[in-house]
This record gives sequence, structure tokens and C-alpha cells, in this order.
Amino acid sequence: MKKSHLSLPVVYVALFLSLATGAVFLLPWINPESNRNLELSLPGQDDAPFADNKIELEVNIEGQFETFDGQASDLPGTWPRFRGPESDNICRNGASLMDKWPEDGPKVIWSIKLGEGHAAAAVLNGRIYLLDYDEERRGDALRCLSLNDGREIWRRFYKVPAKRNHGLSRTIPAVTAKWVVTLGPRCQVMCVNSVTGEFRWGIDLLSEYGTTEPLWFAGQCPLIDGETAILAPAGTDTLMMGVDCGTGEVLWQTANVNGWKMSHSSIIPMTIFGKKMYVYCAIGGILGVSADGKGEMLWKLPWNKPVVAPSPVQLSDNRIFITAGYGGGGRMIQVEKTASGFEAKTIADNSPKEWLASEQQTPIYHEGLLYGIMPKDSGALRQQFVCYDPDSKKLVWASGKSARFGLGPFLLADNKFFILSDDGVLTMIPVSREKYTELARHKILDGHDAWGPIAIAGTRMLMRDSKRMVCIDVGKDAT
Repeated sequence: MKKSHLSLPVVYVALFLSLATGAVFLLPWINPESNRNLELSLPGQDDAPFADNKIELEVNIEGQFETFDGQASDLPGTWPRFRGPESDNICRNGASLMDKWPEDGPKVIWSIKLGEGHAAAAVLNGRIYLLDYDEERRGDALRCLSLNDGREIWRRFYKVPAKRNHGLSRTIPAVTAKWVVTLGPRCQVMCVNSVTGEFRWGIDLLSEYGTTEPLWFAGQCPLIDGETAILAPAGTDTLMMGVDCGTGEVLWQTANVNGWKMSHSSIIPMTIFGKKMYVYCAIGGILGVSADGKGEMLWKLPWNKPVVAPSPVQLSDNRIFITAGYGGGGRMIQVEKTASGFEAKTIADNSPKEWLASEQQTPIYHEGLLYGIMPKDSGALRQQFVCYDPDSKKLVWASGKSARFGLGPFLLADNKFFILSDDGVLTMIPVSREKYTELARHKILDGHDAWGPIAIAGTRMLMRDSKRMVCIDVGKDAT
């Protein structure tokens, strides 16, 4: 069954002007519907104000389909969604990776140009899936590429005008052997066959669910659980929902009783007290929804931060760490089993100068320790890669003033962290409970804003800056 949903006109909230004592100045309302143009929230100014996005949308999500001469690769490895197979940004494929770079750095296998943005790759069965933004044609383009050489296999494009808002694309597709689901910068969801690119269905979350477009476009990466796409519209009535990948039928919905809004965070599957649940940090609070196909809200906890980009991180027990930028800090919550179900409570709440926090990238939890990059408002530790003990809340180590990474991504593979700085320098360090030690450092990308999450499949590592993606081989036997 095929469905294509059309969106209706979307009107953006303007920035209010305040007059005081005869002077005209901007009033920085810090809430999701009125701070789109705050200088505080932009790492750099774009060519034009976001207000120029006032375009009436009517999106044919099925769009146009094109094929090319690329071929699926037989190379091993999979990275099928945001933060990898286990949603924790840890690669467990057993591949032996380099302990140091060659003199001229790891070999760049191939490179491709992209539309401006931070969207990153998912990888399955020798194919790369990337939701790019085609700036010339002005629309989202789901591109299927060969892991071997980066050549394009097919592309599905739909027109959806957007003005630069410090980049355009931001999300990572979710892919299985049958389906790939995407969520575009302006909240259009699409499901296609992951091999052929055949269109199955589309949903415009703005017009159909009343979703409020996030400040810097949508950053939520979709999740596929079995045959069901898990999405968080955070709209007028529906907070979270499950959609049948094959038919587009909405199987269940969780009511948005508190009116929470879509954040830049993504839904993370967790199991707590033997109960599988989907955990999401919206603008307004964090919640857990049952993963049994009924969409029951198991617990919720208010957390009203204006900007939430990192996703929730489950620790080894019933604790969850959440964090946000722009002064949001970090919070530790604990989910308890009760006679009537579940209940969540805050057990620690700290500013970015007091404990671990993150502005953009989601921390990694590994063997009892939390690793992450501190935000720019964290004092002496700003933009350093750090290791914290979540039990004692003590800083274990930090990378130091000479090793700052901005808003760059990182992942863990073969007992080593690979950390990419804003300006495209890739650093490799060993996992350690004692200190920060660099094994290697090399500039891989020449652009700026290298923020898109890293993906790894086998020994192939994919990373990007704002306009280019590269594939490097980090295998121990690479030449």
C-alpha cells in the first residue's frame, strides 16, 4: 500500500520586539517558539535570517526517483542507525583498527560533495544511506551510495524549500534489510524499500500532527524496531507513535497531554527492570513509552530546557543521564518500579561548570564511566574531551587546554575513541580509567563545522564537515 501525504501552509513564529525608554531592542524570549534569531544560539551567523523560511509548503513526499551506476559493495560491517546497532555509539564488530596513523594519515578511500548540513550516514549490506539536501533543486534527497567507492546507486528526491539555518540536513536514516526511514529537516517522514528505493509512504508531521519545527530544523533520527518505525512528532495530540513500515498504518500513539515539543534529541530504546521502552527527551520533559505495541506512557519527568540535542544515555542500572546545551547542564534521573508501574525522579541536577554536560553530541557510557565533550560554557573544561565517574560524580580525567574539540563527534571502536574536532582533525586515544593519552592526530577534512556523527562499518569510517563526506580506512592492515 502506498500513501503520500501533503502538507498545508506552515507559519513560523516571529521574534518579538520590545520598546523600553524610547530605545528599540531585541527581547530574547527563551522558549521554543520565540528564540529563532538569538545570536546566543548560533555558533556563526548565516547568510540570511531564518525568518526567510516563511514559505508555504505543499510537499509531494514520493517525489522523483533516479538510478545511477553505483553498485552495492560486499565489504563487511553495519551501522544501521543513529549511534549504531546498539544505540550507544560503540562498535563491536571485532575489527582490528590502527593504533597509530601512517605519516600522511589514514588513507582517504573516496570523497563526495554534499549539501550544507550535518546529516550523517547509515550503513547496511554494502550500501550507505544519507538524507542530503540538494541546494540547487531545493529539496531532500535520500541518497543510496556504494560503501566501496561512494558512487551513487539511486536517489529519491522531493522538493521542500528551506533557507540555511546554520546548515540544512541534520538526521541519520534508520535502515533494515527491507526498509529505510528518514526524517527531513522540515519534518517530512519517508519510508522506502532499502534495496530498490521503491516508495512506501510519507508523513508530513507539520501539517498532519501539528509538530512545531525545531529551532534549527529537525534533528531527531528515526528508529526502526522490527517492522515498526518509531517517531516522536510531539505535536498537538501525539507525542510518540509507531508506524508500520510496510503499509504506513499508524499502529499506536502516545498522547501529548503536556503539550511538549519536538527537540533535536532522538528516541533511544532501553530495558529497565526487564521492561523494554522507548525513551525520549522532548522540549518540556523526558518520558518512557512501552515498546509492546501499545504506546503506554510508563513514566515522565518535566525538564524544561529550550534546546535539547543530545539523546538520553542509560547507565548500567535504572539510571538515565540527560544533558542539554546553552546552560542546560546535566541531570541524572532514576526510574523505579512501583506497585502501579514506573516512576522517575531526579537524583542529580548540575550546571555545566559543575559536572558533565554536552551541547550537541551524546555522551558514551562504557564500563562504568561517562565520556563526552564539554560545552563552551563549562569554564576551564570547555570543549575538552572528558571522562566522569557517574557514581562518585568525580572528574576522572580531561584532555587538557591543548586538546579542545568544539562540537565535534566521537565514537568508540576496538577499545579506542575516535574524536573529530570542528575543523576536521581526527584524534585517536585509548580507553583509559587513568588519563587522556593521544595515540594519533591528523587533519582529515578541510572544511568547517565537522559535526555530523561518525559511522563505522568494518574498517571503513565515514565522517563529514558541512559540505563534504569522506571515507577512510582505519584497519590495522590498511595501506
